[in-house]
Amino acid sequence: MFSLKSKYQDYTDEQLVQLMVSGNSAAFNQLYQRYSQRLLYYFYRMLGNSNEKAQDFLQDIFIKLIDKAMTFDPSQKFTTWIFCIAHNMCKNEYRRMDIRKDVAIESYTDQLLDDEEPCIEEQAVDMEQFTKNVFEELESFDEMHKTAFLLRYREGFSVKDIGQILEISEGTVKSRLFYTRKRLAERLVKYKQAPF
Repeated sequence: MFSLKSKYQDYTDEQLVQLMVSGNSAAFNQLYQRYSQRLLYYFYRMLGNSNEKAQDFLQDIFIKLIDKAMTFDPSQKFTTWIFCIAHNMCKNEYRRMDIRKDVAIESYTDQLLDDEEPCIEEQAVDMEQFTKNVFEELESFDEMHKTAFLLRYREGFSVKDIGQILEISEGTVKSRLFYTRKRLAERLVKYKQAPF
């Protein structure tokens, strides 16, 4: 019987990129397997929850990976590098579509606070509904805050890595995360303790 396990599963991302540069398509396939779902989700959330656009961007980023693999510095982390490319693709799309809208955050907060829904205090939080509400609210945030939040709480990047991806200081990352968490907590007051 043949083993379904590929010998490339044990390689680091950085090693796989180096193999790609030398023309190894199996290394590319392994990177695709590792990152396609994460990147698809990231694009989906960053590009207005459009599955079609997310799929297009996923295809584009892997084409970029093939084209730019030789520019990758193997002393750096691949995840930071690939998400930096993904972030820049989204930024370019926002520019292209001229999406530069100011969000009236206070009006959303006021609407939420005016609701007559009872506060969920001692009941267990329905995590599925909570997560859905978080992402609905997150859609009203600007790209800078939404990106930092997704990279930290969805992708698990460190503050330092997020700073590298977004090309901003760690202090700015912390500020954006603090602001986003604070505003989300205000908007989701019916959940007594938000898990972020």
